[in-house]
Amino acid sequence: MKNGELHTLIDLLERSCLKFPENAYLWEKREGGYRSVTYRQTRREVGDVAAGLLAGGLQKGDRVALLSEGCNDWVFAELGILYAGGVNVPLSIKLTDKELIFRVRHSGARFLIVSDYYVATLRRIEAELPEIEKIYVIRYSSAEEGKYNSFERLKDEGKRWVTEYPGMLEKQAVTVSGADLANISYTSGTTAEPKGIMLTHENYVSNVLQSDSLIRIPEYFRILLFLPWDHSFAHTVGIYSFMYNGASLAAVDFGKSPMEYLRNIPLNMKEIKPHVLLSVPALAKNFRRSIETGIRQRGWLIRKLYGLGLKWGYYYHGQGNFRGKGGRMLLWPVVKLMDILVFSKIRKIFGGNLQFFVGGGALLDTELQRYYCTLGIPMLQGYGLSEASPVISSNCPQRYRFGSSGQVVKPLELKICDETGTEVKKGEKGEIVIRGKNVMKGYWKNEKSTAGTIRDGWLYTGDRGYLGEDGSLFVSGRFKSLLIAGDGEKYSPEGIEEAIAELSPYIDYCVLYNNQSPYTAGLIVPNKTALTEYVKQREEEPGTVEACKLMLTKLNEELMKFRKGGMYEGMFPERWLPAVVGILPEPLTAQNGTVNSTSKVVRHKVYEVFREELDFLYTPEGKDIRNPRNTKNMKSMITWMQNSVGKRTF
Repeated sequence: MKNGELHTLIDLLERSCLKFPENAYLWEKREGGYRSVTYRQTRREVGDVAAGLLAGGLQKGDRVALLSEGCNDWVFAELGILYAGGVNVPLSIKLTDKELIFRVRHSGARFLIVSDYYVATLRRIEAELPEIEKIYVIRYSSAEEGKYNSFERLKDEGKRWVTEYPGMLEKQAVTVSGADLANISYTSGTTAEPKGIMLTHENYVSNVLQSDSLIRIPEYFRILLFLPWDHSFAHTVGIYSFMYNGASLAAVDFGKSPMEYLRNIPLNMKEIKPHVLLSVPALAKNFRRSIETGIRQRGWLIRKLYGLGLKWGYYYHGQGNFRGKGGRMLLWPVVKLMDILVFSKIRKIFGGNLQFFVGGGALLDTELQRYYCTLGIPMLQGYGLSEASPVISSNCPQRYRFGSSGQVVKPLELKICDETGTEVKKGEKGEIVIRGKNVMKGYWKNEKSTAGTIRDGWLYTGDRGYLGEDGSLFVSGRFKSLLIAGDGEKYSPEGIEEAIAELSPYIDYCVLYNNQSPYTAGLIVPNKTALTEYVKQREEEPGTVEACKLMLTKLNEELMKFRKGGMYEGMFPERWLPAVVGILPEPLTAQNGTVNSTSKVVRHKVYEVFREELDFLYTPEGKDIRNPRNTKNMKSMITWMQNSVGKRTF
């Protein structure tokens, strides 16, 4: 850190240690309660890890893979790697064996840091990773053997090394510059094979400062970071933006399994009482569904008040930027009363201190934003991608507009370009293109993809959008996911898919397909709970053929609401709505590769895994939703879900 300027993530931590030494930075549940670690203590732990890695032979630029759930040691590990001059390769805990092997080998990692829960996975694939020299295990309780060493022993070796070589760690740390790699962060592969995104120290520091230009995190803020910590949004904003502002972050109590982790989220919220949460659309929707399940169980009066509160609240808030203005202000006493009677109670589920969500992702579900605003915890939608470290734009507490991705961070250049790369006028749609210090260095060992994505210093995002008159960014979807009709017309499917899943309680996922086909097909994951209740009300036993056909008829009714004469007529062009529907035989899961770690659909994988269902929809038999294949798949889906624990996160 020269002249107070921040160039590296090392500078960022050192600054916070000087400015907020006794502030709590990390919270982790131990021995039945949350315990905090200060910034000063964090620096000491990081130094021990860095020294241990240097003692173990780490050279500047060496890659170290990190596979762990979110915990204090995750932060100590990453920053320790960086202090030692290494490069972290953060890995998702939801990766398959094949995906893990690819990333570790492709990155050329020498060492691997893994939590005890994933040791069994690592032992299963160890033979496929001969290049790994040492494996350090967090919370290792077994006897150390071969390549396997405990993370605590790594720290102890670091303490001894520092004593033996005083000042050497500091000398190594100052050799790290802003241009040096900090991470190789792999894409999730939602539209193509994963690529290793090279992010420098300068990329991260720049994006932290850019994010701070829109939303400044108060020093007293706490966050419960339940997004995967390797996720770029959680990584930059949850770990480093909070560090920059002297605030604190808490890990969800992982427990003994991923399912226990999910059950602990609402419990930990009440313990930590977070002021802000980072979310993605899938999680926000699950929160809402759980809230409404609870409301339905509270009796007719609460249900009535809840419904009226939403109706009046939606009108009062308008599109966000006009909330409470004009004639809407007359509703303020009613909105306030509904808040006292109903919505304030709901907020206690989130701990009672929650002021807002910040939501990442390109797709903006306006109705979902209106819902959370009415609850008194606005969902501030933003936009970004990992190649941009990742934040590009966001709404903020003082200014937000439903349907938009907010204002562009500063400093950052952004333009909208047509297919020739020519900038278009404000209000016209095209590809979002950016230039700034947060733009990645390139893709690891992939010069071709780098050259196709970064041109003359500009990052071509692959996302469609436009700029509003007030400078707000509107994002409409990925170019690679476009529906393409036989006449060449193109359309982004995401808005339709999101609306169908959000507005119908009977549908969890909808994935559209049209690749110059005669019509658009829809692949559906039904909501078992809602459909089961529906057939029971009609005195049918769930799981029978007749019940399955009744469910299919109901799903067809739900989809017809979007067509001419339906409740949502005109929301989308008719030609892009699903003309035929296929029920998937199993859910979209991380295990079959159809969703990533944040429950985002991996489109090309869905098409690959369920190719038979897609092909069938373009046969004469596939045009009737009640066809034998759909009936069979509906029965399989219901049975699968009855035998599973469930997928709700809240």
